[in-house]
Amino acid sequence: MSAAKPQVHVIGTGGSIAGIGPDRLDYMLYSEIGDHLTIQQSLDRVPEIASFASVTSEDLVSVGSTAIGATEWLALADRINNLLADGSPLTGVAVTHGTATLEETSYFLHLTVKTGKPVVVTGAMRPPTAISTDADLNLMDAVRIAASPHAGGMGVLTVLNNEIHSARDVSKANTFRVETFRPNELGFLGYADSDHQVVFYRAPLRKHTTATPFDVAGRDSLPRVEIVYSYAGADGAVLDAVRQLRPDGLVVVGFGGGTFPPAFLSAAARAVDDGIPVVLASRSTAGRVVNTPRKEEQGFLVCDNLLPQKARVLLMLALTVSREREWLQEAFLEF
Repeated sequence: MSAAKPQVHVIGTGGSIAGIGPDRLDYMLYSEIGDHLTIQQSLDRVPEIASFASVTSEDLVSVGSTAIGATEWLALADRINNLLADGSPLTGVAVTHGTATLEETSYFLHLTVKTGKPVVVTGAMRPPTAISTDADLNLMDAVRIAASPHAGGMGVLTVLNNEIHSARDVSKANTFRVETFRPNELGFLGYADSDHQVVFYRAPLRKHTTATPFDVAGRDSLPRVEIVYSYAGADGAVLDAVRQLRPDGLVVVGFGGGTFPPAFLSAAARAVDDGIPVVLASRSTAGRVVNTPRKEEQGFLVCDNLLPQKARVLLMLALTVSREREWLQEAFLEF
């Protein structure tokens, strides 16, 4: 008797992977038109998926990922946690998502989903209506990984272009190419490969999913955290203006390992004096921002090697637990 197929639930949220363009040569205008396939229509395009898993589906929202933020993150985390609660027959969950903010949504889920079962987020760089679309393959790969016995316990994963990434590390690096998602210098985790195998070569070490204290059940909002970039010659005017909004936290983005124009850094210090947690990040795309005695004395937090947009996600969640500086700093070293 053959073994039962893995059961995978697919949640659609829209994005390029579901986009409908005016013709087969359109790779850009579909996002302005805003029409989307339903997730079931996307699945119907790839009947081969049925050979890997028994699939159910639903549309949570149907938007470009530029329209996705905290409200949608909370709804998505809540839905996945309910789907994969103890006793669930599901093997895993796959999520389709626009690529613009996929790295932020997936990291939020990486910190808030409370399961060891696979959760896989995918998108596409070319809409399903275009010649040489990557939508169908990426959707199939996401289901394959969500159905894989090797994908559990890895936290939330992303897959595009056959490459499996940790949600913590992945970022979008190219505006149009299908190999856009990259893990900086740390390397991706494995492949959904051409022989139909899901193969891993490394696993994330930073705490995630069931090992985090971030419980967002029942929440309808998150602390407001802003990001302010510095640049050559930047003064403190923009940062002071943002400070007047009294955000719950700030991520300020500097150079290299965490240096800033003097006037900009002085404005950041004023925010700390106002009681606002301020995280120092870097506009460099790889490497760590580390603490120094002076930064400690000024009361700043450092982001370790998180990109600014991911540092914002972590600070938003960390502030739901504590505003104590030592605890917040430890969070950036653990998650």
